[in-house]
Amino acid sequence: MNIAAIVQARMDSVRLPGKAMCEMAGKPVLQYLLESLQNCCCLDGIIVATSVKSSDKPIVDLCDRLNVKYYRGDVSNVASRFAEILDKYGFEAFVRASADSPLLDCGLVKKAVTIFKEGKFEIVTNVLKRTYPSGQSVEVMSAKTFKDGYKLIKDPDDLEHVTKYFYRNSGRFKIFNIESSEDFSAIDLSLDVKEDFDVMSSIAGLMDKPHWRYGMTDIVSMYKKALKDVKARQLL
Repeated sequence: MNIAAIVQARMDSVRLPGKAMCEMAGKPVLQYLLESLQNCCCLDGIIVATSVKSSDKPIVDLCDRLNVKYYRGDVSNVASRFAEILDKYGFEAFVRASADSPLLDCGLVKKAVTIFKEGKFEIVTNVLKRTYPSGQSVEVMSAKTFKDGYKLIKDPDDLEHVTKYFYRNSGRFKIFNIESSEDFSAIDLSLDVKEDFDVMSSIAGLMDKPHWRYGMTDIVSMYKKALKDVKARQLL
């Protein structure tokens, strides 16, 4: 089965402008995620889905430097980018990832893809019932399921958030939700505001081996230390 990762990325975030290219320990945020996915042996390709806006050109330039394919599509209809990529490349399934998750555990991706390849489900995810931290979200979806569902999506919010429609109509689809043995849902490892970036940068500074070799529980441990360090600096 031909499965690729489709990574959505943009530069015009309101709360943290340009966050996809903000540098953590000397490397752009998006590069962290791409390197993790490049070290997932279960993937047959990686495509960065960005927009045609001129402000997203730095994302394209990074993809060129890293020899990663990219696709530029509609600014607000992010789901259309996914549909067009699937049509263009003919992938049978895809892993959805976001530049908001620079420290995504590639082991979770492998676990989700392995379950998906068993052929019992149209969607394998860990966000329908969240027990993993934000920033460690994994979604694997059948291309046919997505393209058939995409034709029915009308709500602009669903078009922007790509998979929201499928979870709101979960009874129509064969979905398997991966749950952690420990509830980490209160932990935030996603990148949304400046404080998140400070914490992520602090985590990156604690790493003494390639970031893709750290599992989620390792990152959670570093997160707790980094969060304390960032809050302490804010009090100075």
